[in-house]
Amino acid sequence: MTAEQWNRLLNIVDGVGNNDPVTGLIVDSPWIPGWYGISSLDYYSSDDLWLKSNLKIHQTFPDIVFLPGFWSEFGMIAESSAFGAPIVWEKSSLPFVKKIINSIENISFLERPDPSKDGMLPLVINRLKLNEKKINSYGHYIKFAITRGPLNIASYLMGTTELMLAVSTHPEKVHELLKLISGFLEDWLKYQKEMFPDIDGIFILDDIVGFLGEHHIKEFFVPYFKSIFNVFDARIKFFHNDAHGLVCAPYLKEAGVNMFNFSFKHSLQDMQERVGEEIVLVGNIPPRDVLATGSVNDVKKAVEKAWKTVNRKERIIWSCGGGMPPDVSTENIMAFTETIKKLNNA
Repeated sequence: MTAEQWNRLLNIVDGVGNNDPVTGLIVDSPWIPGWYGISSLDYYSSDDLWLKSNLKIHQTFPDIVFLPGFWSEFGMIAESSAFGAPIVWEKSSLPFVKKIINSIENISFLERPDPSKDGMLPLVINRLKLNEKKINSYGHYIKFAITRGPLNIASYLMGTTELMLAVSTHPEKVHELLKLISGFLEDWLKYQKEMFPDIDGIFILDDIVGFLGEHHIKEFFVPYFKSIFNVFDARIKFFHNDAHGLVCAPYLKEAGVNMFNFSFKHSLQDMQERVGEEIVLVGNIPPRDVLATGSVNDVKKAVEKAWKTVNRKERIIWSCGGGMPPDVSTENIMAFTETIKKLNNA
């Protein structure tokens, strides 16, 4: 992310500056390798290909703010691997971890990982360290500390169905697990900040929040995320949940969030009514059915619909309702950005 792009994000969050719309997209390994023409395994295992593919994205789409920018990630498994979860690698798709909590009592045997030593986390940091000077030489900087959220990681360690059942049947054990994971995540975010002092944003991804009922949001979402988002003083506190988002929307400010990426199934107007005027919304075009499989005309129509159905545009980053899925074409991305520019100038 360039200094100019970062300042544009800050202006949107702070509600100041010009009113030119910003297009931003969350991009990582579900999309980048295929777009660049390499396998997922090549992307994960080669620092050179990782850097070249990310540079190519920024050179091809200079007007788009890619979030978080030069993301050092190995699918969604890095944090879970630090707990000792076995990793299964695929050549052309995302890796996954095998669960390690086979009984609710197993939670008590887990130990708090060291982010500087355990699992894939040292490789995440070292990839950025090895490429930091090159990234900076192209005018980009590492601005976000990034992690999967505690509920998301808990679902990998014990299974999503098992976690959701335990929320109701063994809430005290779920709290034990979330306290352990959240403490580790705070260590992990602080370690990233220590390694890259220019970091001034926190980005947390956790779709499992969308599986909670409203009566559980206050108990299992707000306190843990509030603590994590406030682990250091960050200007941007970005949360991604593209499962059901309306349930957590009224509590985002209390949890410390000031930028929110959510499901395309919720309209921008509906989300604005629930989050209030202070939170920046990142959305909200259907990622798979429009950006990936739709035509250029489909993209234009979806963007026009989203634009015309919202009156308050000051705190919106125009994006898709979730991360970038596989197979989104250059042409469709161009159509997205060009339509936003055209509508703004109309």
